[in-house]
Amino acid sequence: MPDLKLLHDAILNGNANAAKATTEQALAAGVAPLKLVQDFMMPAMAEAGRRFESNEYFVPELLISARAMKAALELIRPLLVASGAEPMGRVALGTVKGDLHDIGKNLVGAMLEGGGFEVIDLGVNVTSEQFVAAVKEKNANIVAMSALLTTTMPSMKTIIDALKQAGVRDQVKVLIGGAPITQKYAEEIGADGYSESAAGAVSTAREALAG
Repeated sequence: MPDLKLLHDAILNGNANAAKATTEQALAAGVAPLKLVQDFMMPAMAEAGRRFESNEYFVPELLISARAMKAALELIRPLLVASGAEPMGRVALGTVKGDLHDIGKNLVGAMLEGGGFEVIDLGVNVTSEQFVAAVKEKNANIVAMSALLTTTMPSMKTIIDALKQAGVRDQVKVLIGGAPITQKYAEEIGADGYSESAAGAVSTAREALAG
C-alpha cells in the first residue's frame, strides 16, 4: 500500500508525475477513488488555496498544484463516473464574450475540481447562447462567469437575462468574479454569488447551492 500522504504532498508541491504515480499505485491496491479525492486531493487543493490567500503561494504555484491535481483526477474521474458517484455540482465556467483572459478562469476551474465539482470549461469569449446550452444540455447547476475588463462586465448581465429568457434561470446559481467585479456589482445584476479570488470560489459555490 503506497503512503497516501505522498499524493497530498505531490499536489501541494505541484509534482504532477508523483501525483499520478501515487494515484495509480493506490488504485491498484484497491483504495476507493472517492477516498483519494476527499481525504487527500481536496485537502491538498484547500491548503494550496489557503497559501495563496496568505501570499505564501502565488499564481505559478497555484497553477502547478492544479496541474498535479488534474493529473491524478484524470485517472480517478472515469472510475467515479462508472461508480455513479455524483459530483458536488456541475459548473459551466467561462470568460464572458469579448474577454480573452483565461488564467483566472483556469485557476477557478482547478479549485472547483479540487473541491469536488464537475467543471464544464467553456473557454474564453463565451456567448450567452453557449452558457444557456451548457445548462440545458449538460445539466449544469452553476454558471460561473469571469471578466477581467470593465468593458466586458455588462456581458454578465446579458447572460443572466438570456438564462431568464431561456427559462432556466431558476435551475442555476450564477457566480461571478474577476479583477473589476465587486459584491455590489453582483447584487446589481442579480448574480447569486461573488468571489474575489480563485481560492474562495469553492466556498462561494457551496454556499450558493446550499442557499
